Amino acid sequence: MPRTDRPDRTDATAPSATTNTRTTTATRTVLPSAPDTPAARAALELATAYHSPSLLNHVIRSWLWAEAFAQHEGRDGIDHELLYVSALLHDIGIVPAFDNVALSYEDAGGHVAVALTAGAGWEPSRRVRAHEVIVRHNWPAVDPAFDQEGYLLEVATGLDISGARADVLPRDVLRTVLTAYPRLELAAEFGAGVTDQAARKPDTQAHRLVEGGVRAKLAANPLESLG
Repeated sequence: MPRTDRPDRTDATAPSATTNTRTTTATRTVLPSAPDTPAARAALELATAYHSPSLLNHVIRSWLWAEAFAQHEGRDGIDHELLYVSALLHDIGIVPAFDNVALSYEDAGGHVAVALTAGAGWEPSRRVRAHEVIVRHNWPAVDPAFDQEGYLLEVATGLDISGARADVLPRDVLRTVLTAYPRLELAAEFGAGVTDQAARKPDTQAHRLVEGGVRAKLAANPLESLG
């Protein structure tokens, strides 16, 4: 059954790209703990093995932003394990080992999630949900009434990449997350990766992102000045 209980919260104890654990004392903001399940542990292991530190911090921040938006908007019935796994694998289709010659990077990443969650014993319909959430994070918008987890990942990645809705979450939440998981070279790395995807796969969402000025948005993201 999906985990719909809210994750336990702790002081920035989710794993970091540069250390096993990083705790911030700058604020009293409490961050959620990662789900303690086989699929969640496998997703983190895979993301850690294949992502650069910048991209690993990005996918972890994306999960934390998604949880923060869910809390801010008072959303119930979230499948938190699904959201975590989808967030950690949402960009894995960009890395060379999982890059697909024809499929968009989000579609390729969704298939990675299907394989991983099958190995973790998820039912087929829930594996499909992981693929859907990852694909939909790259939609221009997702109706939360249609896909709540897809909506949360879309707004979370919109914040982390383009700075969308940067004024919605409390400033102490932003600073705490960015202290624990700094942006490092995300703007350069993601910008280069999505530009390469767009050039090779012009019919995918990557092309829309590049045409929409994603590299300029990355550089101008207000999160860059916070951490």
